[in-house]
Amino acid sequence: MVAVTSNRAGPKRKHQRLILVVLALAAMIGGVLLAMSALRSQAAYFYTPAEALAAKVEPGRAIRLGGMVEAGSIKRHANGTTVDFRLTDGKATVPASFTGITPDLFAENSGAVAEGAFGEDGVFRATNILAKHDERYMPRQMEGIKYDPQTHQVDASGQ
Repeated sequence: MVAVTSNRAGPKRKHQRLILVVLALAAMIGGVLLAMSALRSQAAYFYTPAEALAAKVEPGRAIRLGGMVEAGSIKRHANGTTVDFRLTDGKATVPASFTGITPDLFAENSGAVAEGAFGEDGVFRATNILAKHDERYMPRQMEGIKYDPQTHQVDASGQ
C-alpha cells in the first residue's frame, strides 16, 4: 500500500482564520473612523455666553448657546416672526436674533438654549430655540393636584 500525504499549497486553516479576523477588525475600525469624521461636522457644541466669548467662536460654526433671557431684552419686529433678545449667564451677555415661531415658554428671565451660529457682526443667529422650564412645572389643567415624586402617586382631592 502506498501512503498518501497532502502537500497543501497555501496557508493552514488557523492562519486563514487569523487573516479573516484581522481584516474584519480593520474594516470595523475604518467604519468607526468614517462615521466619526462624518459626525464631526454635524456636532453642535454647547456654550454659555461667557464661554462662547472667551473661546472666540468663529462666525458660521454651529453651536448651542444656553443661558437666561435677559429681562427687558425681547424685541419683536413688525413682521411678527423675527425676535431680538439677549442671552446671559450672569458673567457675559450675547445679543441674539431668531426668525420663526418662538416656543410658548420663551420669556424674559427664563432659560433658553438657542441653536445657530454667530454672524460677522457678533450677533448670534438662532435657527432653533429650546425653552427650558423647571422640574416643578405643572399645566394649568392640573392645578390643585398633588404629585409625590418619591412614590409617583397623584392625589386628586386637592388637599
